[in-house]
Amino acid sequence: MKFPAIALAAAALLAGCTEITVPEQPPAQPGPATATPSRFDANTAARNFVTVVNRVEPVAERECRARLPRANCDFLIIVDDRRGQPANAYQTEDKNGRPVIAFTLALIADARNQDELAFILGHEAAHHIKEHIPRTRESATFGALVLGTLVGVGGGGDAAVEAATRVGAGIGARRFSKEFELEADAVGTIIAKRAGYDPVRGAQFFTRIPDPGDVFLGSHPPNASRIETVRRTAANM
Repeated sequence: MKFPAIALAAAALLAGCTEITVPEQPPAQPGPATATPSRFDANTAARNFVTVVNRVEPVAERECRARLPRANCDFLIIVDDRRGQPANAYQTEDKNGRPVIAFTLALIADARNQDELAFILGHEAAHHIKEHIPRTRESATFGALVLGTLVGVGGGGDAAVEAATRVGAGIGARRFSKEFELEADAVGTIIAKRAGYDPVRGAQFFTRIPDPGDVFLGSHPPNASRIETVRRTAANM
């Protein structure tokens, strides 16, 4: 694995991302023995991130090769250091099809512990392992084709067909997004635990972010469903 300390990848297509909005002064989260600080200083946060990457990436790579023998499993882990970016992580691919996982500086700073970083990294790697980018692309193409065709057959003009195609693509892209997030949570749990981290503790960051609820065509499932997926998967390992 090649790991640049600070890098920025051009993202051609994003898989489901884990966006985290953290309160300005979140309450401390207790650890196994002692309380964990709500925020680390910059140097500690950076060391935590590097440690997690070095431990989790090889495990994610092995999991990828076991499930997708012919896929590119050489994960490139980068830091999105653009100013003003929210706490976020996302998975994409570079122009050669290499899987790229990006963490914003805000997310690295906001993580309460290494378990959270490990779970998030495992989750984003799982999007690649479960082939969510090509599956999303196929679903978007199908949705665009279906809705655009329906409007065209119904007598809509070029502008109406073009608009329907865009809407159809958006609906198609979101068709399986909740399912994809839960799949990534399950596989991410496996990766984090096999790397020696506690994914259940790591998934506690879901308790600090807004709950999207069970919104029709929403991009993310309810937080409670995600936490339960992590607990169930970890218990069955």
